[in-house]
Amino acid sequence: MNNLQSTTTLHNGVEMPWFGLGVFKVEEGPELVSAVKAAIKNGYRSIDTAAIYGNEEGVGQGIREGIAEAGIRREDLFVTSKVWNADLGYDQTIKAYETSLAKLGLDYLDLYLIHWPVESKYKEAWRALETLYKNGKIKAIGVSNFQIHHLESLMEDAEIKPMINQVEFHPRLTQKNLLSFCKEHGIQLEAWSPLMQGQLLDHPQLMDIANKYKKTIAQIILRWDLQNGVITIPKSTKEERIIQNAAIFDFELTEGDMALIDGLNRNERVGPDPDNFDF
Repeated sequence: MNNLQSTTTLHNGVEMPWFGLGVFKVEEGPELVSAVKAAIKNGYRSIDTAAIYGNEEGVGQGIREGIAEAGIRREDLFVTSKVWNADLGYDQTIKAYETSLAKLGLDYLDLYLIHWPVESKYKEAWRALETLYKNGKIKAIGVSNFQIHHLESLMEDAEIKPMINQVEFHPRLTQKNLLSFCKEHGIQLEAWSPLMQGQLLDHPQLMDIANKYKKTIAQIILRWDLQNGVITIPKSTKEERIIQNAAIFDFELTEGDMALIDGLNRNERVGPDPDNFDF
Protein backbone atom coordinates (compact mmCIF):
# COMPACT_ATOMS: atom_id res chain seq x y z
CA MET A 1 0.00 0.00 0.00
CA ASN A 2 2.19 2.80 -1.27
CA ASN A 3 -0.37 5.22 -2.70
CA LEU A 4 -4.03 6.25 -2.61
CA GLN A 5 -4.95 3.81 -5.36
CA SER A 6 -3.35 0.84 -3.58
CA THR A 7 -5.75 -2.08 -3.25
CA THR A 8 -6.19 -5.26 -1.28
CA THR A 9 -7.48 -8.40 -2.96
CA LEU A 10 -10.68 -9.74 -1.40
CA HIS A 11 -11.11 -13.50 -1.11
CA ASN A 12 -13.10 -13.61 -4.38
CA GLY A 13 -10.29 -11.89 -6.32
CA VAL A 14 -11.88 -8.42 -6.44
CA GLU A 15 -9.52 -5.54 -5.68
CA MET A 16 -10.71 -2.91 -3.20
CA PRO A 17 -8.86 0.32 -2.34
CA TRP A 18 -7.34 0.46 1.14
CA PHE A 19 -8.55 4.04 1.51
CA GLY A 20 -11.82 5.76 0.68
CA LEU A 21 -14.33 8.48 1.49
CA GLY A 22 -17.20 7.90 3.92
CA VAL A 23 -20.31 10.11 3.78
CA PHE A 24 -22.12 9.21 7.01
CA LYS A 25 -24.32 12.11 8.20
CA VAL A 26 -23.55 14.23 5.12
CA GLU A 27 -26.92 15.55 3.95
CA GLU A 28 -28.07 15.72 0.36
CA GLY A 29 -27.01 18.95 -1.32
CA PRO A 30 -24.11 20.82 -2.90
CA GLU A 31 -21.71 20.13 -0.01
CA LEU A 32 -22.10 16.37 -0.49
CA VAL A 33 -21.72 16.52 -4.28
CA SER A 34 -18.65 18.73 -3.91
CA ALA A 35 -17.06 16.38 -1.35
CA VAL A 36 -17.45 13.33 -3.61
CA LYS A 37 -16.10 15.27 -6.59
CA ALA A 38 -13.17 16.59 -4.54
CA ALA A 39 -12.29 13.08 -3.40
CA ILE A 40 -12.31 11.72 -6.94
CA LYS A 41 -10.34 14.70 -8.26
CA ASN A 42 -7.69 14.13 -5.61
CA GLY A 43 -7.21 10.45 -6.31
CA TYR A 44 -9.75 8.67 -4.11
CA ARG A 45 -11.23 5.64 -5.83
CA SER A 46 -13.56 4.32 -3.10
CA ILE A 47 -16.84 5.93 -1.95
CA ASP A 48 -18.95 4.47 0.88
CA THR A 49 -22.61 5.29 1.52
CA ALA A 50 -25.73 3.51 2.82
CA ALA A 51 -29.49 3.60 2.31
CA ILE A 52 -30.08 4.93 5.83
CA TYR A 53 -27.76 7.91 5.22
CA GLY A 54 -30.41 9.32 2.86
CA ASN A 55 -27.77 10.68 0.49
CA GLU A 56 -27.38 8.10 -2.29
CA GLU A 57 -28.74 10.46 -4.96
CA GLY A 58 -26.17 13.14 -4.11
CA VAL A 59 -23.40 10.56 -3.99
CA GLY A 60 -24.45 9.36 -7.44
CA GLN A 61 -24.42 12.89 -8.80
CA GLY A 62 -20.97 13.49 -7.31
CA ILE A 63 -19.71 10.26 -8.86
CA ARG A 64 -21.04 11.11 -12.33
CA GLU A 65 -19.67 14.65 -12.28
CA GLY A 66 -16.44 13.57 -10.59
CA ILE A 67 -15.53 10.86 -13.07
CA ALA A 68 -16.38 13.15 -16.01
CA GLU A 69 -14.12 15.90 -14.69
CA ALA A 70 -11.32 13.50 -13.71
CA GLY A 71 -11.48 11.68 -17.05
CA ILE A 72 -11.80 8.25 -15.46
CA ARG A 73 -14.32 5.44 -15.94
CA ARG A 74 -17.02 4.16 -13.60
CA GLU A 75 -15.01 0.92 -13.49
CA ASP A 76 -12.15 2.82 -11.88
CA LEU A 77 -14.29 3.53 -8.80
CA PHE A 78 -15.28 1.21 -5.96
CA VAL A 79 -18.76 2.13 -4.68
CA THR A 80 -20.32 0.67 -1.52
CA SER A 81 -23.83 0.88 -0.11
CA LYS A 82 -25.72 -0.99 2.64
CA VAL A 83 -29.16 -2.46 3.20
CA TRP A 84 -30.96 -1.06 6.25
CA ASN A 85 -32.51 -3.11 9.05
CA ALA A 86 -36.12 -2.50 8.00
CA ASP A 87 -35.38 -4.08 4.60
CA LEU A 88 -33.75 -7.28 5.79
CA GLY A 89 -35.41 -10.36 4.34
CA TYR A 90 -34.97 -12.01 0.96
CA ASP A 91 -37.45 -10.08 -1.21
CA GLN A 92 -37.08 -6.84 0.72
CA THR A 93 -33.29 -6.91 0.38
CA ILE A 94 -33.47 -7.47 -3.38
CA LYS A 95 -35.88 -4.52 -3.64
CA ALA A 96 -33.70 -2.34 -1.37
CA TYR A 97 -30.70 -3.06 -3.56
CA GLU A 98 -32.59 -2.01 -6.71
CA THR A 99 -33.73 1.17 -4.93
CA SER A 100 -30.18 2.06 -3.90
CA LEU A 101 -28.92 1.37 -7.41
CA ALA A 102 -31.61 3.63 -8.91
CA LYS A 103 -30.85 6.45 -6.46
CA LEU A 104 -27.14 6.20 -7.17
CA GLY A 105 -27.81 6.03 -10.91
CA LEU A 106 -25.45 3.09 -11.32
CA ASP A 107 -25.65 -0.23 -13.18
CA TYR A 108 -23.99 -2.21 -10.39
CA LEU A 109 -22.39 -1.83 -6.97
CA ASP A 110 -18.87 -2.91 -6.15
CA LEU A 111 -19.83 -3.82 -2.59
CA TYR A 112 -23.16 -4.25 -0.81
CA LEU A 113 -23.31 -4.80 2.95
CA ILE A 114 -25.87 -5.86 5.53
CA HIS A 115 -25.75 -2.79 7.77
CA TRP A 116 -26.48 -4.43 11.17
CA PRO A 117 -26.79 -8.02 12.39
CA VAL A 118 -30.51 -8.05 13.18
CA GLU A 119 -31.12 -11.47 14.71
CA SER A 120 -33.40 -13.79 12.71
CA LYS A 121 -33.29 -11.52 9.68
CA TYR A 122 -29.74 -11.31 8.43
CA LYS A 123 -29.54 -14.87 7.08
CA GLU A 124 -32.41 -14.29 4.63
CA ALA A 125 -30.85 -10.97 3.65
CA TRP A 126 -27.54 -12.72 3.07
CA ARG A 127 -29.25 -15.24 0.79
CA ALA A 128 -30.49 -12.26 -1.25
CA LEU A 129 -26.98 -10.81 -1.43
CA GLU A 130 -25.69 -14.18 -2.62
CA THR A 131 -28.32 -14.18 -5.39
CA LEU A 132 -27.43 -10.64 -6.48
CA TYR A 133 -23.74 -11.56 -6.43
CA LYS A 134 -24.25 -14.71 -8.49
CA ASN A 135 -26.28 -12.70 -10.99
CA GLY A 136 -23.42 -10.23 -11.45
CA LYS A 137 -25.24 -7.28 -9.85
CA ILE A 138 -22.56 -6.83 -7.19
CA LYS A 139 -18.79 -7.35 -7.39
CA ALA A 140 -18.48 -8.24 -3.69
CA ILE A 141 -20.78 -8.78 -0.71
CA GLY A 142 -20.24 -8.34 2.99
CA VAL A 143 -21.55 -7.32 6.36
CA SER A 144 -21.22 -4.44 8.78
CA ASN A 145 -21.10 -4.40 12.57
CA PHE A 146 -20.92 -8.19 12.83
CA GLN A 147 -19.20 -9.65 15.88
CA ILE A 148 -17.48 -13.06 15.86
CA HIS A 149 -20.60 -14.96 16.90
CA HIS A 150 -22.66 -13.27 14.16
CA LEU A 151 -20.07 -14.25 11.55
CA GLU A 152 -19.93 -17.82 12.84
CA SER A 153 -23.71 -18.09 12.71
CA LEU A 154 -23.90 -16.61 9.21
CA MET A 155 -21.20 -18.89 7.84
CA GLU A 156 -22.98 -22.00 9.14
CA ASP A 157 -25.58 -21.59 6.38
CA ALA A 158 -23.94 -19.28 3.84
CA GLU A 159 -22.86 -20.53 0.44
CA ILE A 160 -20.53 -17.57 0.07
CA LYS A 161 -18.38 -16.20 2.88
CA PRO A 162 -18.53 -12.42 3.45
CA MET A 163 -15.71 -10.58 1.72
CA ILE A 164 -15.87 -7.56 4.07
CA ASN A 165 -16.86 -6.81 7.66
CA GLN A 166 -17.13 -3.06 8.22
CA VAL A 167 -17.07 -2.18 11.92
CA GLU A 168 -16.35 0.65 14.31
CA PHE A 169 -12.58 0.57 14.69
CA HIS A 170 -10.25 3.16 16.20
CA PRO A 171 -7.56 3.36 18.93
CA ARG A 172 -10.20 3.28 21.69
CA LEU A 173 -11.86 0.21 20.12
CA THR A 174 -9.19 -2.01 18.58
CA GLN A 175 -11.30 -5.21 18.40
CA LYS A 176 -8.19 -7.40 18.25
CA ASN A 177 -10.07 -10.70 18.56
CA LEU A 178 -12.44 -9.75 15.76
CA LEU A 179 -9.54 -8.58 13.57
CA SER A 180 -7.72 -11.90 14.13
CA PHE A 181 -10.87 -13.92 13.42
CA CYS A 182 -11.50 -12.06 10.17
CA LYS A 183 -7.90 -12.46 9.03
CA GLU A 184 -8.04 -16.18 9.85
CA HIS A 185 -11.18 -16.59 7.73
CA GLY A 186 -10.15 -14.37 4.83
CA ILE A 187 -12.71 -11.67 5.67
CA GLN A 188 -11.31 -8.16 5.16
CA LEU A 189 -11.97 -5.81 8.08
CA GLU A 190 -12.93 -2.22 7.25
CA ALA A 191 -13.08 0.68 9.73
CA TRP A 192 -15.95 3.09 10.09
CA SER A 193 -15.54 6.09 12.40
CA PRO A 194 -11.75 5.60 12.31
CA LEU A 195 -11.21 8.98 14.01
CA MET A 196 -13.84 8.28 16.70
CA GLN A 197 -15.90 11.15 15.29
CA GLY A 198 -13.13 13.59 16.16
CA GLN A 199 -12.83 12.60 19.82
CA LEU A 200 -9.18 11.56 19.47
CA LEU A 201 -7.89 14.62 17.64
CA ASP A 202 -6.44 16.26 20.75
CA HIS A 203 -5.24 13.11 22.52
CA PRO A 204 -1.86 13.89 24.19
CA GLN A 205 -0.13 10.57 23.43
CA LEU A 206 -1.31 10.66 19.82
CA MET A 207 -0.13 14.27 19.63
CA ASP A 208 3.36 13.20 20.73
CA ILE A 209 3.45 10.54 18.01
CA ALA A 210 2.09 12.98 15.42
CA ASN A 211 4.79 15.53 16.28
CA LYS A 212 7.45 12.85 15.94
CA TYR A 213 6.40 12.09 12.35
CA LYS A 214 5.44 15.69 11.53
CA LYS A 215 1.91 14.51 10.74
CA THR A 216 -1.57 15.23 12.09
CA ILE A 217 -3.22 12.97 14.65
CA ALA A 218 -5.77 11.99 11.99
CA GLN A 219 -2.97 10.92 9.64
CA ILE A 220 -1.34 8.87 12.42
CA ILE A 221 -4.60 7.02 13.19
CA LEU A 222 -5.37 6.37 9.52
CA ARG A 223 -1.85 5.06 8.98
CA TRP A 224 -2.29 2.80 12.03
CA ASP A 225 -5.44 1.40 10.38
CA LEU A 226 -3.57 0.48 7.22
CA GLN A 227 -0.64 -1.07 9.06
CA ASN A 228 -3.17 -3.21 10.96
CA GLY A 229 -4.39 -4.45 7.58
CA VAL A 230 -7.69 -2.59 7.96
CA ILE A 231 -9.38 -0.64 5.15
CA THR A 232 -10.37 2.85 6.28
CA ILE A 233 -12.96 5.38 5.06
CA PRO A 234 -12.72 8.70 6.97
CA LYS A 235 -15.47 11.23 6.41
CA SER A 236 -14.86 14.83 5.42
CA THR A 237 -16.66 17.42 3.31
CA LYS A 238 -13.78 19.90 3.05
CA GLU A 239 -11.36 19.41 0.15
CA GLU A 240 -8.35 20.48 2.23
CA ARG A 241 -9.13 17.81 4.83
CA ILE A 242 -9.92 15.21 2.16
CA ILE A 243 -6.43 15.79 0.71
CA GLN A 244 -4.79 15.87 4.15
CA ASN A 245 -6.42 12.63 5.34
CA ALA A 246 -4.98 10.78 2.36
CA ALA A 247 -1.41 12.01 2.84
CA ILE A 248 -0.42 8.86 4.74
CA PHE A 249 1.53 6.90 2.16
CA ASP A 250 4.91 8.57 2.67
CA PHE A 251 5.73 7.29 6.15
CA GLU A 252 5.47 4.17 8.31
CA LEU A 253 4.82 3.84 12.03
CA THR A 254 7.38 1.84 14.01
CA GLU A 255 6.33 -1.33 15.80
CA GLY A 256 6.75 0.54 19.07
CA ASP A 257 4.40 3.33 18.03
CA MET A 258 1.88 0.80 16.70
CA ALA A 259 1.96 -0.88 20.13
CA LEU A 260 1.52 2.47 21.90
CA ILE A 261 -1.59 3.21 19.85
CA ASP A 262 -2.90 -0.33 20.43
CA GLY A 263 -2.48 0.35 24.15
CA LEU A 264 -5.06 3.16 24.03
CA ASN A 265 -7.87 0.60 23.68
CA ARG A 266 -10.76 0.99 26.15
CA ASN A 267 -13.39 -1.05 24.28
CA GLU A 268 -15.19 2.28 23.98
CA ARG A 269 -17.78 2.86 21.25
CA VAL A 270 -19.24 6.02 19.74
CA GLY A 271 -21.85 3.96 17.87
CA PRO A 272 -24.28 1.32 19.12
CA ASP A 273 -23.18 -2.03 20.52
CA PRO A 274 -24.10 -4.60 17.86
CA ASP A 275 -25.28 -6.98 20.59
CA ASN A 276 -27.52 -4.40 22.26
CA PHE A 277 -28.74 -2.20 19.42
CA ASP A 278 -32.42 -1.26 19.65
CA PHE A 279 -33.48 -1.87 16.07
